[in-house]
Amino acid sequence: MARTTFQGPVRSLTGVYTQGPGAVVAITASTTLNPVDHGGRIITVGGTLASNVVLTLPTINTSSDPSSSGPGSDPNTANNEGVVYTIWVPTTIATSSLKIGTDGTDKYVGSVLSIDTDSSNVTVGFVAGATNDYINFNGGTTGGVAGTWVKIVAVAALKYMVTGVVLGTGTVATPFADS
Repeated sequence: MARTTFQGPVRSLTGVYTQGPGAVVAITASTTLNPVDHGGRIITVGGTLASNVVLTLPTINTSSDPSSSGPGSDPNTANNEGVVYTIWVPTTIATSSLKIGTDGTDKYVGSVLSIDTDSSNVTVGFVAGATNDYINFNGGTTGGVAGTWVKIVAVAALKYMVTGVVLGTGTVATPFADS
């Protein structure tokens, strides 16, 4: 079944927005994210988690529509380029950690601002390294304090762009890591 019947550009003169109970998805255990259930929504993760929670992003697929899809674009395409995942921590991660990982082949590009919230309010920018495929929040130095958020976008083959504000405690450290 198709996800949409629109073909070609859609123009709205007054804006397009998402609202309602389906716009926010709460996660408390390890989950593999997907465009249908999580893309374009606010994903909340925080508080006392079930265990060390890992959110796994889907493999970026930049394939073109198959020739069998008929005229126009295929609404059932597996291409997930442009999908946005917004992850928000509403309550400080306690007694656990949150890891946001890729398939290991896809890597992060972009940066986050990290802020020391408990003493000096020092703000430090961290840039994803060429081999980074994880974002790790520990509820302390690498972030995960209430109010932390990151936006992750599948921008090209093998590249997830990330931006956000990471709130931490103590001497803040980069949340970017390798698997």
